[in-house]
Amino acid sequence: MLDTNIQAQLKTYMERLAAPIELVAALDAGAKSAEMRSLLEQVAASSDRIALREDGDEPRTPSFAIRRAGDAARIRFAGLPMGHEFTSLVLALLQASGYPPKIDPALIEQIRALPGEYRFETYVSLSCQNCPDVVQALNAMAAINPNVSHVMIDGAVFRDEVEQRQVMAVPSVYLNGEPFSQGRIGIEEILAKLDTGAAARATDELARKEPFDLLVVG
Repeated sequence: MLDTNIQAQLKTYMERLAAPIELVAALDAGAKSAEMRSLLEQVAASSDRIALREDGDEPRTPSFAIRRAGDAARIRFAGLPMGHEFTSLVLALLQASGYPPKIDPALIEQIRALPGEYRFETYVSLSCQNCPDVVQALNAMAAINPNVSHVMIDGAVFRDEVEQRQVMAVPSVYLNGEPFSQGRIGIEEILAKLDTGAAARATDELARKEPFDLLVVG
């Protein structure tokens, strides 16, 4: 599945894992599941801090979740995260372990403070160049906030879902079962759609500050 060069690079990246993680796979007897099992075995072999196990209690097969050992799973890949999505996989492994994402600290605090529960699903194509940006943004949010979860779904593997939901383009994001966005979207835009009270809080914060006099020059 992974050539020798990619395996060596992956091993180097996995040295940065902040804590042990688990890969929890939902597989069947099909060819796609065999490919996923091969990939996950290679990923698990890249670090002694990665454990792999199978759990059939998942409606989307083949798929796998990434979680810090002992935590609930909040990041899942339904389909093989190869092609443009391989970087999404590497980042998800690191961030699920507690490795800090490269996000502005103010945005991290805003993600942590989000009220409510958010179940994101993103339909992708492995040839899509815009999809990884969306997948990585939502995976990072799931790694930061335990009330956020995200599933990347390869539309070529789960065609029935694509047809049922009439997904016409990728990336297409669903939130709690309802359409949320289509096309490239970043963390700031996602937060603007979710955290509608952010502007009001900013106004209140300014109002609480001490008034000051402007210095008139000239």
